[in-house]
Amino acid sequence: MNNIFKPILFTILKSGIEKKQITNDVLSGIVVGIVALPLAIAFAVASGVSPEKGLITAIIAGFLISLLGGSRVQIGGPTGAFIVIVYGIIEQYGINGLIISTVLAGILLIIFGVLKMGTLLKYFPHPLIVGFTSAIAVVIFSVQIKDALGLPVSKVPSEFIDKWILYFSELKHINFSALIITVVTILIIKYSKKITSKIPGSFIAIILITLSVQLFDIPVSTIETFFGNIPDKFSFNIPSIHFYEIQNYLAPALTIALLGGIESLLSAVVADGMISGKHRSNTELIAQGIANVITPFFGGIPATGAIARTATNIKNGGRTPVSGIVHSITLLLIMLFLGQWAKLIPMSCLAGILMVVAYNMSEWRSFRAILKGSFFDIIVLLTTFFLTILFDLTVAIEIGVVLSAVLFMKRMSDISEKRITNIIDTDLIEDYKNIPKGIAVYEISGPLFFASAKTYSEVIEEVGIKSNVLIIRMRHVSFIDQTGLHNLKETLKILKAKGVKVILSGVNNDVMQDMKRCIISRVLNSNHIFDSFEKALEYAKTSNETQL
Repeated sequence: MNNIFKPILFTILKSGIEKKQITNDVLSGIVVGIVALPLAIAFAVASGVSPEKGLITAIIAGFLISLLGGSRVQIGGPTGAFIVIVYGIIEQYGINGLIISTVLAGILLIIFGVLKMGTLLKYFPHPLIVGFTSAIAVVIFSVQIKDALGLPVSKVPSEFIDKWILYFSELKHINFSALIITVVTILIIKYSKKITSKIPGSFIAIILITLSVQLFDIPVSTIETFFGNIPDKFSFNIPSIHFYEIQNYLAPALTIALLGGIESLLSAVVADGMISGKHRSNTELIAQGIANVITPFFGGIPATGAIARTATNIKNGGRTPVSGIVHSITLLLIMLFLGQWAKLIPMSCLAGILMVVAYNMSEWRSFRAILKGSFFDIIVLLTTFFLTILFDLTVAIEIGVVLSAVLFMKRMSDISEKRITNIIDTDLIEDYKNIPKGIAVYEISGPLFFASAKTYSEVIEEVGIKSNVLIIRMRHVSFIDQTGLHNLKETLKILKAKGVKVILSGVNNDVMQDMKRCIISRVLNSNHIFDSFEKALEYAKTSNETQL
């Protein structure tokens, strides 16, 4: 366990941190805390929970992820990717169900880390990730239309198409003050970078617009309108749970775990590139799991590594987990002493912030690039995209992963079929021009697994029955699964029955061990297996002369 879970903060503390770096980390943490404030509130509100839950998540989960994580600069907290999931869980199971699902997801993340699955999660197909990320962006954008237009709607349907039908039916009730605030918020975020890059545009927008709304008494909805006061304290709650209900929460928990794991590791990889570092993926997963197990009991929502906040941390000089801890402390102080002012933030301002977030996470350039790529990648992309929008992210990820696997197997099978050739004509193939008649050579060019095993076996049989001796070259067979072993064994039985002597060459050690476990020796003598083609050919010539 010590080799799997090694928090990077403790490693850094052992080697020591320079005072200058500590100063940089503290300053960076304060800036990131300010950046996280509007996002934490906005993500919570968009998820259908009260704003303090977003702050609690950023404070507790952010602290634990920095304290126990495997990245030097990762900033944890609520993210836009979870909005769709959290909203859906609350719709179906309520807050109690969200707490249970998040805790289960945390346990799953810990298991992923202990089983060293950190490396595997990083290799989810790119079209799959872009598909559901782009779809989440579209859903986030669509959810903000009500507040962006100031529509007097008490409840928005959860279904995507029903949302837009409702929006169009309510267009006559647009609050133009809310619309102007939304547009101004987006413009401030976009152009504030030209004035200052130190203070985030979203924070500037919230300050200016909230002050304007209060000073000029602009008639728009605020956080207070919907949620009342923002609490300035934490409370510990244990959800009521019946063990027979656990199965209901496994699917959403798995979705939270997979999405959280993927996003946190992608964020860590991006961060590694920016600081020329290397994160500990399994430690990171375990830390994310611990954070998601503990945070819900204090009223938090799912948390993961946040790419934008992590990048902000790096750009402001953060290089150790100290900056992430300071970010959490900054948010805690804001919640305790300034939370009463946060309730005055207009909902249309938050809508503008989230629309910018949706645009930034849409990955439309990657989406467009994949549409110009292979047919298989396009299928995975569009399937995941539309399933996420029209049905459910859980369904989209499950079907997307299965579809990616099936299409991968199809592509591997197609590649194998292209490599599979018929009987080698010794007059046409230069490499085999000295092979005597009666000897055939067939090469398996790639892994012998279930997607290609049948085709290979059929061709091997076809080649073999027309010769006295068949050499099967296996130098490029990196692995062989049970289907491949079974089919090869059955083919060797058929050829043996027809009096054809089969010789194998270039079998690597791993494949040899698999063949021994399959007891392939019952149909093939061990002295018919050679480590080089030259030795196999020499033996084949001797055997062929004997048979002639």
